[in-house]
Amino acid sequence: MSEKTRYNDEELEEFKELILNKLAKAKRDYENLMESIDNSEGNDIQDTSPTFKVLEEGASVLSKEESARLALRQQKFISHLNSALIRIENKTYGICRETGKLIAKERLRAVPHATLSIEAKNDRK
Repeated sequence: MSEKTRYNDEELEEFKELILNKLAKAKRDYENLMESIDNSEGNDIQDTSPTFKVLEEGASVLSKEESARLALRQQKFISHLNSALIRIENKTYGICRETGKLIAKERLRAVPHATLSIEAKNDRK
């Protein structure tokens, strides 16, 4: 029996559902981060207090910087998930871009946007 070269349509559909669920959660998380950066909820002390202590301002800036870093990371994750959906549509999903072999299902379930097999990932170290 020859080695399997791609996942079948049923398997791809399973991965697509997994990715769509992760994508929906990632988008919600991204929106929450952006709201905290923009302060669109208006629950900060800026609404009521005309004066601020320097430490409070510093903590607020640090918090917004951290949220911005997390938002950027989340945006990158969303992009990777979208790319994985494109690979599913092209029926190239789950194929290692270095070895050309199938990436293990267990790896794809843990990291659905993976483009490298464990073997290829370990070779890069």
